[in-house]
Amino acid sequence: MQQQLHVNDLGRTHLLGIGGVGVSAVARLLVARGITVSGTDAKDLPVLHELEELGARTFVGYAAENLEDVDTVVISSIIKPGNPEYDEAVRRGLRILHRSEALSAVMNGYFTVTVAGTHGKTTTSSMIAVMFREAGLSPSFAIGANVAGIGKNAELGEGQVFVAEADESDASFLNYRPNAVVVTNVEADHLDHYGTAEAVHDAFHLFASLLPADGLLVCCADDPGSLALAKRMRAERDDIRVQTYGFADSADRRITDVRTEGSAFSATLEWGSGESVDLELKVPGNHNLLNATAAFAVGVDAGLDPEEAARAVGLFRGSARRFEAKGEARGVRVFDDYAHHPTEVLAALKAARTVAGDGKVHVVFQPHLFSRTKEFSREFAEALSLADTALILDIYPAREQPIPGVTSNLIVDALETSGSLTTFEHAPSELVAKAEPGDIIMTIGAGDVTELGPRIVAELNG
Repeated sequence: MQQQLHVNDLGRTHLLGIGGVGVSAVARLLVARGITVSGTDAKDLPVLHELEELGARTFVGYAAENLEDVDTVVISSIIKPGNPEYDEAVRRGLRILHRSEALSAVMNGYFTVTVAGTHGKTTTSSMIAVMFREAGLSPSFAIGANVAGIGKNAELGEGQVFVAEADESDASFLNYRPNAVVVTNVEADHLDHYGTAEAVHDAFHLFASLLPADGLLVCCADDPGSLALAKRMRAERDDIRVQTYGFADSADRRITDVRTEGSAFSATLEWGSGESVDLELKVPGNHNLLNATAAFAVGVDAGLDPEEAARAVGLFRGSARRFEAKGEARGVRVFDDYAHHPTEVLAALKAARTVAGDGKVHVVFQPHLFSRTKEFSREFAEALSLADTALILDIYPAREQPIPGVTSNLIVDALETSGSLTTFEHAPSELVAKAEPGDIIMTIGAGDVTELGPRIVAELNG
């Protein structure tokens, strides 16, 4: 196993793509640790000015001369040969680290809790950070979205716990050295990187295997992939603690007696021989009860009193782009969600159904990646059919080139509800025309569909 770097080994550090959510989080933490930080992005984003105020030096537009007096260069997976700063770093023989390696160096020396999974890792890691924060442990954290009530996605705390969202999309989570691992679920995704579902499961197994003796593995008993991982690790490693959670009777931390009231969800958590505690959440959905129970399991294992852990988790108010309220007008509520896998879309719409009550749910969905749309078009259509209206935008390509024959029509043609293709220009008016008081409108997807939320609210007001 490669020796883990310490943050003090990095020297003067330059980050490529510093405006991205993951890289900017690393930049914030490096500055907080006293490292001299600079970085470049292609666009002049607000986060660059925030980093400047913290003490970083930022550039707009890549150029080899930006790497003056640099010891370490940090990149994300989207930085490729041909980028002038990357090429200059190679030419000069500078240390080049993936952002996950740089974050691992920052986390070196902490008790590290990492959260992985095809879905739910941002919310679950946010819940754990909030729980430890509210319990007075002052955790450090690095998460893929801003946490409500904190207003940032990365912070260097004063305590010994570090909470990190572990991204499996490019297998970079294998660069971490966790003391505790949460796996919310394991499903086929990011097949453009892995190729097969089996390779995805193998990567999660390798990730869990990074745990040291006396490490903690927390897996969802309701998800077949996560449960299979728990069983495999129990058979292979008798030197780690494996706990399961969920609605299943076999779960070590069981969710029972679910109560709903508007957007609030409550349940009873049971474990052991008759122990229980009530959990009350401010965020909707059974999927969030699962996420909160995973956080609870981590907290209790770390020594928190069960009542205190449940209270602290219950103070979580959400993460950016996770069933995030965008506004309300004419009795219609508008929400935005980052869901971009069929399971995530289904969970978001089930939560919307609960919150809407007798009202209807109208959604505009933007597919993310041609490869994902090709693989899951029918599953997307099935999930979206839970809505009363499903409007579909063109595919957001992100890092991919088009695949012949793969368009949003694959989803539209398989819908079992009222739906059609739409455009950015027409979606707000189409949705508002269908919405009545008591209804919910949702914008869903990992691309720029999030920009439609304010437009829809304006349309409702207009």
